[in-house]
Amino acid sequence: MTRPHLIRPAYFLWVPAALGLYAAYAAFGLPHVLFSYSFDVPAGGDPWSFKDRWYTRCTFVGPYGVFTSSAGDGQCSWVVFHREGDAGGGQ
Repeated sequence: MTRPHLIRPAYFLWVPAALGLYAAYAAFGLPHVLFSYSFDVPAGGDPWSFKDRWYTRCTFVGPYGVFTSSAGDGQCSWVVFHREGDAGGGQ
């Protein structure tokens, strides 16, 4: 009769994945999604057309609170990552 193997290498395949997720969390933080934005429309532009909008301010919400930042190149990202130490400061 053979003994069951209680410790197999396959049982520990999740360890590198968990370490990778923790490393990503430590390096980048947690995701925050776009909640609201402010934009300007050039003269003669259509305010209902997304291509004519020039975004000036983006507000993101997530686990660490609300972050408001100026829009880079007139665009707002849908998701940004913030760490807990960034809370309350925004950019």
